Amino acid sequence: MMRTRPLKVALLGCGVVGSEVARIMTTHAGDLAARIGAPVELAGIGVRRPGKVRDGVPAELVTTDATALVKRGDIDVVVEVIGGIEPARTLITTAFEHGASVVSANKALLAQDGAALHAAAEAHGKDLYYEAAVAGAIPLIRPLRESLAGDKVNRVLGIVNGTTNFILDKMDTTGAGYQEALDEATALGYAEADPTADVEGFDAAAKAAILAGIAFHTRVRLDDVHREGMTEVTAADFASAKQMGRTIKLLAICERAEDGGSVTARVHPAMIPLTHPLASVRGAYNAVFVESDAAGQLMFYGPGAGGSPTASAVLGDLVAVCRNRLSGATGPGESAYAALPVSPMGEVVTRYHISLDVADKPGVLAQVATVFAEHGVSIDTVRQQGKDGEASLVVVTHRASDAALGGTVEALRKLDTVRGVASIMRVEGE
Repeated sequence: MMRTRPLKVALLGCGVVGSEVARIMTTHAGDLAARIGAPVELAGIGVRRPGKVRDGVPAELVTTDATALVKRGDIDVVVEVIGGIEPARTLITTAFEHGASVVSANKALLAQDGAALHAAAEAHGKDLYYEAAVAGAIPLIRPLRESLAGDKVNRVLGIVNGTTNFILDKMDTTGAGYQEALDEATALGYAEADPTADVEGFDAAAKAAILAGIAFHTRVRLDDVHREGMTEVTAADFASAKQMGRTIKLLAICERAEDGGSVTARVHPAMIPLTHPLASVRGAYNAVFVESDAAGQLMFYGPGAGGSPTASAVLGDLVAVCRNRLSGATGPGESAYAALPVSPMGEVVTRYHISLDVADKPGVLAQVATVFAEHGVSIDTVRQQGKDGEASLVVVTHRASDAALGGTVEALRKLDTVRGVASIMRVEGE
């Protein structure tokens, strides 16, 4: 039987995502009530700019006093889609203190203070759900922390930022330069006016921290994630990748060490084989590749951003939290029992693609090879092209530690015959 008293929801933020959440709650009210077992009522909407026109949003629900809204005491669930650290953090903890569970899409806050938020939720016996914080509409958080709860996840490898994937895909398929591809992404609305968070990897790093924490049952903060942006990727890098049967993606990579004693989390551009499932992810789509002991290899794919896709994930969490509310239960909270150390980037082992500008004369290759050998980095392949006294030398290594590669590059820069290190890129997916 359906409960007649509605569950009351406070919505914090009414931008692209928030307004879509409000629209779906209104237009699909009957379906949501049937799935939950009780009506759901939008009780108030906290915003910064009350005068902004919001189609389909009841003006009488809009307030600038978000604190008073979450303190009302009759709110069952708070949906937070305002983003940022403050006031979101204070509003979420206040919601717990006043009896509400929370659904959030705030990747930055969860990556920085997820442990404290989980502790606050547990202390007050409330839920904290955040499917929408990573990869938009793609069901990913719940499969990792529920469906794979009995398995051992070893690696999470993914494209988790649609803006950067759109830019790199354009560079790959059309031969466009970085700025040209970025301008097109901006014109189409995929990139913000200030794209720094996306192109410098901050957005992906926050998502990597969340994914690593869930996958490895270990607290991983944003500061633990090694981050490199993709603004230095060039058309020459793509040309070289194509010669190797590869393409370039900005990847979030979370790995458990082979001995199982530590984990790493990193974000950077990487060359991957065209045969890898992630290589075919085009445009602004996201995809995450999960490797585990029992399930093997799993692929999660779909739209990773936008109002409707993100709102879909928010509403999915809202339904789950409301069901828990009715049954008097709570869903899974933080699982950090493993408490594995997070290793520094220098201990990460992978392959590398290094492009050098060198003098076109005898003995250069031997000098370069000697430097690699002295630092314990084994060379897999070498490709050299020369013209008019100058040459490019492309070296692809076997697996080596990041620290060893760093020492190698530093020594190469000191060679008189090396005019410059044009690019360094990791080679993944094998």
